[in-house]
Amino acid sequence: QVQLVESGGGSVQAGGSLRLSCTASIGTLSSFTMAWFRQAPGKEREGVACIGASGRTKYADSVKGRFTISRDNAKTTLYLQMNSLEPEDTALYYCAANDRWMDPSLLRLRYPYWGQGTQVAVSS
Repeated sequence: QVQLVESGGGSVQAGGSLRLSCTASIGTLSSFTMAWFRQAPGKEREGVACIGASGRTKYADSVKGRFTISRDNAKTTLYLQMNSLEPEDTALYYCAANDRWMDPSLLRLRYPYWGQGTQVAVSS
């Protein structure tokens, strides 16, 4: 029904920046709730940021002020601008989507559609 493909991951030194992209295989994205999650080795997947169809956003405390989530509905693409990266940000980053209207959420169970992830590695 919905396919998500992440890109933009890579290796960067602490303090650097990366911009992740997630492209959806659907005609419109305006009504979707979109989010970014990440999972480090040996740890559970955690919510990073989300944006609702209304434009409302929510961020994990660990990334607030450093990361910015945005969307380009015309291009059916979700972005995550990551600045001031820290080694603790190292993880596999996933794009997630819900095709129904809802308040922004960082709970995994709220998202039925997932990408396969893009790796981010931050070194000191």
